[in-house]
Amino acid sequence: MSGHSKWHNIRLRKGAQDAKRGNLFTKLAREIIIAAKTGGGNPETNTRLRLAIQKAREHSMPQENIRRSIMRGTGELEGEAYEEVTYEGYGPGGVAILVECATDNRNRTVANLRSIFSKHGGRIGESGSVAYRFRPIGLIVIPRTAVEEDRLFALAIEAGAEDMRTDEENYEIVTQPEDFAKVRQAIEDAGIPMLRAEYTMEPLDLVHLEGKEAQQMLRLLERLEEDDDVQHVYANFDIADEVLEASEG
Repeated sequence: MSGHSKWHNIRLRKGAQDAKRGNLFTKLAREIIIAAKTGGGNPETNTRLRLAIQKAREHSMPQENIRRSIMRGTGELEGEAYEEVTYEGYGPGGVAILVECATDNRNRTVANLRSIFSKHGGRIGESGSVAYRFRPIGLIVIPRTAVEEDRLFALAIEAGAEDMRTDEENYEIVTQPEDFAKVRQAIEDAGIPMLRAEYTMEPLDLVHLEGKEAQQMLRLLERLEEDDDVQHVYANFDIADEVLEASEG
């Protein structure tokens, strides 16, 4: 499991987003808007929208907010016109970083990102500078207490999964993007609870960080994730588990 994936799991477990619920609802709403805009307002036929709605419900986003976000995406309600933009950059120690944004003002977004990167030992890169160091995957995370490993492995592979990994707490099922919906549905049909299920970017190589560079990287990641325009951040760092745990108090 990459350092960023471990970082994400720690933040979920400790509820780091709860203190920023307004910020979180903004990000969830924008994902729903863009999903509805690109694939239509029916979650039965729009997998991305269905996942966005499920994530919003998991975080107790009001149903009315969800409904209005869908209608804004389909054009039934007026609102800001968001577009998806991905920025690439470097963190401390040469870590590769992808930042996926949903914005209604590119100039504001890139100015904010440049400031965040520069204040925390990083810099914005050119388009294509680091994207080749990641690959798109489907990722499903399941607690180890929820199911026996052999049963889950057989179910996932039969449904089309590429691989299954384990750590002390969770199983991680990896799929090709086109197989994700089918594998997720098979796990759901089997009644196995999932901590998260999402399309994501997996690093193809890792950069080990420690000491000052590790702390700088974690602060940079936090600041990027706090920006309203930022939807997802992917980075190929590898930082010791005890450092990740300590960073969240």
